[in-house]
Amino acid sequence: MICLNLLTPFTETIGFFTCQLDGEVILREEKEEEGLHSAITIHQLVLETATKYPHFIALGTRKMDEWETISYIEYYELCRKAAKSFLKLGLERFHSVGILGYNCIEWLIADIASIFAGGICVGIFPNNSSQACRFIADSSEANILMVEDDWQLQKILKIQDHLRHLKAIVQYKNKLTKKLPNTYTWEEFLTLGGTVSDEMLDSIIDSQKPNQCCMLVYTTGTTGAQKAVMISHDNITWTTMAVLQNLPYTYPPDNQEMLVSYLPLSLITAQIFEIWIPIAIGAAIFFAEPDAMTIRESLINTLREVRPTTFCGVPEIWEEIQQKLYSEQMLATSFKKSMIVWAKKVGLRTNLSRENDAHAPVGFRVAKKLIYDKVRRSLGFDRCLQFLSSGAGLSKEIQDFFLSYDIIVLQTYGLTECTGTHSVSSEKDFKLSGKAIMGAKSMIRRPDQDGMGDFYIWGRHLSMGYLNNEYKTKKFFDSKGWLHTGDMGIQDHEGYIHITGRTEEIIITNRGEKIFPGPIENMLKEYVPIIRYAMIVGNQAKFLSALLTLKCEISPDTGEPCNVLTQDAINFCRKHNSKSVKVTDIIDNKDPIIDALIQKGVDKINQKTNFDSHRILRWKILEKDFSITGGELGRWGLLLILQKLR
Repeated sequence: MICLNLLTPFTETIGFFTCQLDGEVILREEKEEEGLHSAITIHQLVLETATKYPHFIALGTRKMDEWETISYIEYYELCRKAAKSFLKLGLERFHSVGILGYNCIEWLIADIASIFAGGICVGIFPNNSSQACRFIADSSEANILMVEDDWQLQKILKIQDHLRHLKAIVQYKNKLTKKLPNTYTWEEFLTLGGTVSDEMLDSIIDSQKPNQCCMLVYTTGTTGAQKAVMISHDNITWTTMAVLQNLPYTYPPDNQEMLVSYLPLSLITAQIFEIWIPIAIGAAIFFAEPDAMTIRESLINTLREVRPTTFCGVPEIWEEIQQKLYSEQMLATSFKKSMIVWAKKVGLRTNLSRENDAHAPVGFRVAKKLIYDKVRRSLGFDRCLQFLSSGAGLSKEIQDFFLSYDIIVLQTYGLTECTGTHSVSSEKDFKLSGKAIMGAKSMIRRPDQDGMGDFYIWGRHLSMGYLNNEYKTKKFFDSKGWLHTGDMGIQDHEGYIHITGRTEEIIITNRGEKIFPGPIENMLKEYVPIIRYAMIVGNQAKFLSALLTLKCEISPDTGEPCNVLTQDAINFCRKHNSKSVKVTDIIDNKDPIIDALIQKGVDKINQKTNFDSHRILRWKILEKDFSITGGELGRWGLLLILQKLR
């Protein structure tokens, strides 16, 4: 285990939460849990792995036709080198380093190095506008901004004069198109710290405490103004170790995990599974191309090359993979199609009964050889031992779909405010829901007659609070250290957590009945695969209505939806004899074929209830997908969306 240093005694003025970047918090400690009790800093975590596995591959990136890699000792030394350069550029204690770009080696080094140097790491979503970058850089008091390329640099140059704390900009990929004051290339940046001594850096590292802030994670702002969640060293290191107690990762030298990094690192869940867990277990991380989240084949090509041993996806990615397998099944010969249908039935039946029958039937073993193994190879999953889904919960339909291919997707549940992960489902227990990670607790407050109520959580994974926002901090975190998640849920007698929906999303009909729209929205997308988003409305109404958007291409420059349908959506149209290729070919009832297919899906959902108030009696396809800049998401978004239904 990692060598651990205990915290210095706390003063009586320290509480569970703070709103100040230089604040400290009490760690929620009860009974000692092996490997989870004592607190460590980020540097201790990284140093331990560099010492244990110095020559194992840490990071890999594609250069032309080859993968270039660096070892863990090289990784650690580069982080120290970059940390010295940050100090040379004037990074102040508890001021931030903003990182604007897609996943790559430089992103991870800048992340860790900024923490080594006593700063605060802030990941910025690559598609953020200049004004969104300005808000984050200003509120986090950024001394240095790391930008990927000239496109990102131009965003910062537009707002540079408004950034009070900014001292330098580093463009970490490609050459600068024009030399500007206090702007450096990655190569120039790494040479800057040559005059900073090891002793100076070590004194800053040694001054850091696990209960101090080392990272800010900005919420998306889809339900109001963005909030900066303060994450401590202990939040990251404790959560990492707790998750590892629940998932069967492997370790060198016997088996080194091979992982792919592609989820946006501005999200804390992505960091836990693509930076901190890999470091803790000595895994090798290989970076996908920047378009991996928008172009399915790009991600799959990387998966086929790396052949990861663990894969973590978000629901959107699992839906994309599902659509790929659907499409391949539709293009198969009649004989092969019948084999796939048979194999899927066997796979689903076997996996759903696995809890009671440890011995797979002969038909399952035959289907595995003929279908399941080939599907895994086609996706790059042939040596993948565990599959994870983070973020919003997967629908039962999608889970069952992958079970039919003998792919068991374990769900994780969490929020930014709990460092990304609170519960994990287990293949051993084989439950679609999960239990709280070791050392964390859950509680249902104000339960109704069915046991459903407000979902609260407790543990050392809970963040320090919201930066400079005492009102929000006190609203969501109580004095005893519990977080009100804003979710509604049920916890059964075994401790399994079932989240039913967000509190603010509950629809209350004119008869006073409560409806959670999430499951209905998921069914709509399942039954009509051309739908990207579905939004159910009907508060105080006699029936439900649905707002729908179609799968369309996304602009790589702005992140805004385009008029052109995705290839999958076009294939769906062709399969059903529709000639539509654009959103405008379908909206306003221009395509009766697609309208009929949507109505068929709505009818299937309506058949599941006996109450008119639970049925979808009206639906409308919007001319544009939901987006923050378009106004559909955000503080006043619901009002704008409802107006479109009228």
